[in-house]
Amino acid sequence: MTAPDDQLRVFYDGACPSCVKDRRLYERLAGRTGESVEWVDITGRDEELEERGIDPKAALQELHVEDGQGNIHRELDAYILLMSRVWLLKPLAWLIGLPVIRPALAKLYHKWVSERLERTGRRPL
Repeated sequence: MTAPDDQLRVFYDGACPSCVKDRRLYERLAGRTGESVEWVDITGRDEELEERGIDPKAALQELHVEDGQGNIHRELDAYILLMSRVWLLKPLAWLIGLPVIRPALAKLYHKWVSERLERTGRRPL
């Protein structure tokens, strides 16, 4: 059993096949550690997101993770928090947090997400 402070809520785009695939991969790699992660599909949950202080348009464009204290982490901070809990992903979490890599990766991430949303006709205005 995990302590409430260890719990994470991951707000992800369940209408995105790539996002669902990434979730499944994370769950496989995380094993029992993954039990402390609650996955929340943001589709149709604008009101709930707003109650948590998350802009629904921003939630479509970047990952958001709520920690056990109720703090919201977004974009690469969310990925780093999530990945740092899995021993196999810890080195990657460290790597993407490096000041030399992080800005370029953030730019690529936003470009990829933007293109994905554009292709599917779901890009927020």
